[in-house]
Amino acid sequence: MIARRAALLGLTAAVLSPPRAQARDAAFDAWIQGVRAEAAGQGVPAATLDAALWRVEPVERVLELDRSQPEFKMTWQQYHDLVLTPDRIGRGRQLLAENRALLDRIGAAYGVPPELIVALWGVESNYGTRMGDFNVIAALATLAFNGRRPRFFRAELIAALKILAGGHIAPERMLGSWAGAMGQCQFMPSSFLASAVDGDGDGRRDIWNSRADVFASTANYMRKAGWQNQQRWGDEVTGQAGVAAPAGGRIVTPEGAGGRVYRTTVNFRAITRWNQSDFFALSVGLLLDRIGAPG
Repeated sequence: MIARRAALLGLTAAVLSPPRAQARDAAFDAWIQGVRAEAAGQGVPAATLDAALWRVEPVERVLELDRSQPEFKMTWQQYHDLVLTPDRIGRGRQLLAENRALLDRIGAAYGVPPELIVALWGVESNYGTRMGDFNVIAALATLAFNGRRPRFFRAELIAALKILAGGHIAPERMLGSWAGAMGQCQFMPSSFLASAVDGDGDGRRDIWNSRADVFASTANYMRKAGWQNQQRWGDEVTGQAGVAAPAGGRIVTPEGAGGRVYRTTVNFRAITRWNQSDFFALSVGLLLDRIGAPG
């Protein structure tokens, strides 16, 4: 009787189980094999692929976050108040002082001000306190298989596998945002491969745990983005008549006509190569100024 009931329950479960879920699993497994073959063709060793991919599964929470991004945009005032808090400014000044020797050395080597390094660190991860806790391989695989930009995220997944192959971080410690941005400077894997630096000389580019690596990687990115150390990023010129942008810069009006006005330089453009948002670039520039201000 027990055996018969178990058999009937098993048959019922099979009938009621959504074939879509089973098909999705099979399709995902087949897709992972394709990723594995592509990565192997680009030099990622089998041992790395085994460690990174053997238990990877789609993460529903990643898809929820991708689909629920707010369609409205914050106003500049809202964004300003969210990012440029007294706590973030004060903490930035404290960390600038605590890491002055290291920041001065790295800033001089890459031709960027220490205050810029700290400002980007502060805006991206609140000085390493908000790096995300998603497994990057699983998040990228989810977005590449089910998301809106499969080609982009598949390329980032391959890049992430190359990072693991380089021994810079273990698969279980490669954590980041739901979209795959990693570490204290929130680099996407392709940005890591292009710009991350071994700042402490241990043979790894550890943007999760090594401040020297985080600072050097940030500075290297900004040098490549075209930062010019002899210039400011810009200034607020609200209410000033006849203001023109310098060569390579532009006038930025984040609140539209009648709102605040900023005269920016090539260095503002360099910040937008990190993140294309004017709000982001303005907040980095303003945080840079406030961190570096006396008192």
